[in-house]
Amino acid sequence: MSNLVIRKVAVLGAGVMGAQIAAHLVNAKVPVMLFDLADKEGSKNAIVDKALAGLKKLSPAPLGNAAHGAYIEAANYETDLSKLAECDLVIEAIAERMDWKHDLYAKVSPHLAPHAIFVSNTSGLSITELSNGFSDELKKRFCGVHFFNPPRYMHLVELIPTATTDAETLDKLESFATSTLGKGVVRAKDTPNFIANRVGVFSILAVIAEAEKYGLSFDVVDDLTGSKLGRAKSATFRTADVVGLDTMAHVIKTMEDNLKDDPFAAQYTTPAVLKALVEKGALGQKSGAGFYKKEGKEIKVLNPATGEYVTGGAKADELVARILKRPATERFKLLRETDHPQAQFLWAIFRDVFHYIALHLESIADNARDVDFAIRWGFGWNEGPFETWQSAGWKQIADWVSEDIAAGKALSNAPLPAWVSEVGGVHTPAGSYAPAQKSYTPRSSLPVYARQAFPAALVGENAADPKTAGVTVEENDSIRLWHQNDGVLIASFKTKMNTIGPDVLDGLQRAVSIAEKDFSGLVIWQPASLTGGPFSAGADLQAAMPLFMQGGAKAVEPFVKKFQDTAMCLKYAQVPVVAALAGLALGGGVETAIHCAHRVAHLETYMGLVELGVGLVPAGGGLKEAALRASRDGGAYGFSNLTEFVKPWFQNVAMAKVSKSALEAREMGYLTASDTVVFNVHELLHVAKNTAKSLADAGYRPPLAGVAITAAGPSVQATLQSIIANMRDGRFISAYDGELATRVANILAGGGVEAGTVIDEEWLLKLEREHFIDALGKPKTQERIMGMLSTGKPVRN
Repeated sequence: MSNLVIRKVAVLGAGVMGAQIAAHLVNAKVPVMLFDLADKEGSKNAIVDKALAGLKKLSPAPLGNAAHGAYIEAANYETDLSKLAECDLVIEAIAERMDWKHDLYAKVSPHLAPHAIFVSNTSGLSITELSNGFSDELKKRFCGVHFFNPPRYMHLVELIPTATTDAETLDKLESFATSTLGKGVVRAKDTPNFIANRVGVFSILAVIAEAEKYGLSFDVVDDLTGSKLGRAKSATFRTADVVGLDTMAHVIKTMEDNLKDDPFAAQYTTPAVLKALVEKGALGQKSGAGFYKKEGKEIKVLNPATGEYVTGGAKADELVARILKRPATERFKLLRETDHPQAQFLWAIFRDVFHYIALHLESIADNARDVDFAIRWGFGWNEGPFETWQSAGWKQIADWVSEDIAAGKALSNAPLPAWVSEVGGVHTPAGSYAPAQKSYTPRSSLPVYARQAFPAALVGENAADPKTAGVTVEENDSIRLWHQNDGVLIASFKTKMNTIGPDVLDGLQRAVSIAEKDFSGLVIWQPASLTGGPFSAGADLQAAMPLFMQGGAKAVEPFVKKFQDTAMCLKYAQVPVVAALAGLALGGGVETAIHCAHRVAHLETYMGLVELGVGLVPAGGGLKEAALRASRDGGAYGFSNLTEFVKPWFQNVAMAKVSKSALEAREMGYLTASDTVVFNVHELLHVAKNTAKSLADAGYRPPLAGVAITAAGPSVQATLQSIIANMRDGRFISAYDGELATRVANILAGGGVEAGTVIDEEWLLKLEREHFIDALGKPKTQERIMGMLSTGKPVRN
């Protein structure tokens, strides 16, 4: 397969999805033009300009760095169509109207480059029908690509070919979406609403129908169908509010109009409660009311009987909550047999979905794997529906579903298809079941997937567990040192939130020693990153408490010194040490990473020195590195006054600011311009290991020790003190925050020595320790630490 070279992309349509797709392309450094109609008054690009301005106001933020919105080029259909010839990929993302899309295609298709791939981002319209009127050549380069909202954060992208789409074009698009954009790609058949919306929306319809049958309120249903089932916390009705009730109604209408012969056709009607909300403009979160409504600080829930909003917050019955904690086989037996409306409701919604996916697997997807990944990645379920069925006992569940169908309890009287009784499950080490082939289909062999050492796994595949895979060199309860027979040692933490205590520090020092002797490099990587877990939440305060209780603040100093020594060990290791970052990297997690030779960070990496929030001062070498870099950068530009180089570090630490992406972490200084940002978390380990190998191949040598650091001096500290006063007077920080910030300022300025005084790393590390221990001895710091340990929330005192 030849390379897909994407020099520029055009996105047609500056609505919610189009603008956010453009934003995510820019996140990935893909140049993009965003098109919309020419404004009739003023600037021709006013519509696009307004959409781009709106990107900065959205939460969660579509842009990894808000300033990068400037790289999206505004364009319009009246004056800029000729620019489409510059684009290698054109993504249409206008409203879900077949006639509007066809009108736009007629306008833009003459301007497309002969090689350009043309795709429609639609949530359910027929891709084949959309391609009607295209030349045979353009039909080869056309397909559907369905991003989920919000495009930056939702992992799923559905790729929908027509019968005439070129196979190599599909492979190239899948590789681009997987690696460059960081997505999980599922290939769907060209059927209404494809896979995720087809199954996911049916699941919501089943929930609504069964909730009404069993007399359950929306808030109780959401408590039952959210995290208790391993699904998104927003559950069912909150999710509908977030997506938009008009959008949901549109997807249901697509099913109603196009699936009249479906065994579940009777369910494809907009529920009365949903229809009533849409008709009165209560469209969910975007309109301020839907199934829920916020009044002041209170979240109220709709009472469908009266149409009024009432106090919400009702929870699942404790009996049912306990059942949901049981192993899968026992759990389903209890749900089915327990005479409780909430238990019966849960069995019913599972049964309905099992019934549905069995009947429709062959028509909507190539295999069961694509259905499970579509629902996991598109709707936030921890397990796909086929996985749940298989975990609970394939044959037993099939028998129960069949019994309910025969008894008239199901939402359709169509029997389970014959293939269900012919298999013992749909996922095996050989692949996932494909009814059309009556065989198990293996994973894709596209080269891009060779970059994933641990791809997303399915129940039944018996895939390698990243916590135990490879060859273990050393392991204890806190850290594992291991490798994959490729010359790179990997250190993975095993503590809660990957916090760093004495055993982790010892393990990291051992890792350096072992790597220097037997490996070409060392990578610090956490298996939890594959499922959204942290790189490290910082130093393990709990581990330091026994020391404090026995000997007071001074007794903690050896632990702090060990942390600093470990950071320096990583920095001056004779082999390259690479931090593979994803998720939260806070406090000591940041300090560990910034001492490494290189950092490879997933886009969704959130970094910050947040110690002031628990009443402490960063003391793992983070402020030392900040002062060193300020001295180096100021010197490079010939500045003797280092204020502007120190101030950004100080403000980030004083405000305990955490980056909202790896791109922002780079702007804050926690990542450098040469550090690598990857978009697919499953590629993180691969890239980190190859980075370590490349550094080693280039003859890596650590920095020279004893570097001279120019102290910023008292005048810079005075400037920082004025910032503290302003933040305190503006009530951005408390008085005690100001005291802690003063300590930070003192360290960054060099500890009171005159400006220009040459100091070294040991001097700054000593300052860190002194301020850390002194702050630890203060009652207000102790209140903050105890509050954090007991509640997990910062105390403002």
